[in-house]
Amino acid sequence: MIALKNILYKVTLNTVVGNTNINVNAIQFDSRKIKNDDAFVAVRGSEVDGHDYIDVAIDNGATSIVCEVMPSNIRDGITYAVVDSSSKSLAFMASNYYDDPSENLKLIGVTGTNGKTTIATLLYQLFKKAGFKVGLLSTVKVMVDEEEYTATHTTPDSLQINKYLSAMNDEGVEFCFMEVSSHGIHQNRTKGLHFKGGIFTNLTHDHLDYHHTFAEYRDVKKTFFDDLPKSAFALVNIDDKNGLVMLQNTVAKKHTYALKNYADYRAQILENQLNGLLLKINDNDVWSKLIGNFNAYNLLAIYGTADLMGLERIEVLRLVSELDSVSGRFQYLILNGITAIVDYAHTPDALKNVLETINSIRTKNENLITVVGCGGDRDKTKRPKMAHIASALSSKVIFTSDNPRTEVPELIIEDMEKGVEPQNFKKTISIVDRKQAIKTACQFAGPKDIILIAGKGHETYQEINGERSDFDDYKIVEELLKQLQE
Repeated sequence: MIALKNILYKVTLNTVVGNTNINVNAIQFDSRKIKNDDAFVAVRGSEVDGHDYIDVAIDNGATSIVCEVMPSNIRDGITYAVVDSSSKSLAFMASNYYDDPSENLKLIGVTGTNGKTTIATLLYQLFKKAGFKVGLLSTVKVMVDEEEYTATHTTPDSLQINKYLSAMNDEGVEFCFMEVSSHGIHQNRTKGLHFKGGIFTNLTHDHLDYHHTFAEYRDVKKTFFDDLPKSAFALVNIDDKNGLVMLQNTVAKKHTYALKNYADYRAQILENQLNGLLLKINDNDVWSKLIGNFNAYNLLAIYGTADLMGLERIEVLRLVSELDSVSGRFQYLILNGITAIVDYAHTPDALKNVLETINSIRTKNENLITVVGCGGDRDKTKRPKMAHIASALSSKVIFTSDNPRTEVPELIIEDMEKGVEPQNFKKTISIVDRKQAIKTACQFAGPKDIILIAGKGHETYQEINGERSDFDDYKIVEELLKQLQE
């Protein structure tokens, strides 16, 4: 148990009622998880306000409450601390509770619309190959050196983050690479963490259901770099016009990477094939098993980060050549002469990047068949844009379901179809059942044809009306192509 006054270190307190010299068993922001002598932090969420559950938390055993508004019903023997922001306070409290674990790590945050998972995961791979103990906090999984945990969010909540970082301390982990989402930044989940560096990938249309405007989305990302200390580095992609925006107010050491513009770390694509890339990075050639222009950017960010973290440059290039693709990120297989590619592309820009990459590699004598959908209960404005891109850049497109959640799948597909231009109508069909859509794509495909299955990538489920059922695009297309072989 830890004294409440120690847990509240660095938390700005407006009002305190009761004794802060009491011991706290654990911190919770979910009243259902409260046990005796726990501290309850009343956080305002997008759907639920923790202030409505203060009495429930006390009834379940909470002896201290952190909130933004003092309850009208003050209960005897309970300590109340009123703060400006419960979510920010929770982040500092979590860090204090776990003895400030990020201070003992070289923690690098990766933010941007596309590329976060690939960069964080490949950095984990590279530093492991270099002989270090390494941690990873990503959309796909959490790694505490060799121990793997299932990820639930791109950026976990503050308590989970610090719990994992504490476990990394226990395992002697030196480096940790972490995806930093706009939701995580906006909800203060990364407050109180000591970052040694930040990477900006790019900024495109995404999460406007949450942030409302692109400017708001951009500015939230920017606050991550604004908060970096002088001792940290900020490495940004300046081929994206928002890269320099990220650097405007940061006091961190500024570094850049690019394929098109002059930068500290620069690459040239010498060869771009379905089996890999040949790059010239700062005058040194390196072959990578990864594919496409977008991966050239990812590899450049990885190279720059490893250099800034003190690894020897030639050794970094050798390790880059050994890196394997990340699950669900341009993951491909070839059966019956048919190439099937599974990719997480779920934004207009990501889908455009993947399709343009495939089109730049293929000879045009083969068909490119795209299976794509859009998620339910998410940004509706990107649906017609994604359908427009898919139908313009593919030989044939099958619109289908992609985690419809509580929406009617047919209506989501109707939203998508509005983006198809008249000359592309004949290219498109709609099949609501995703497995049937993938099966149809396999049946359409002939030798040398390419199937792109976009949107879900690493996800191994389909979510419909609050229920998740097993669904793995890669396993399904592999199974269906093998059936065609029989």
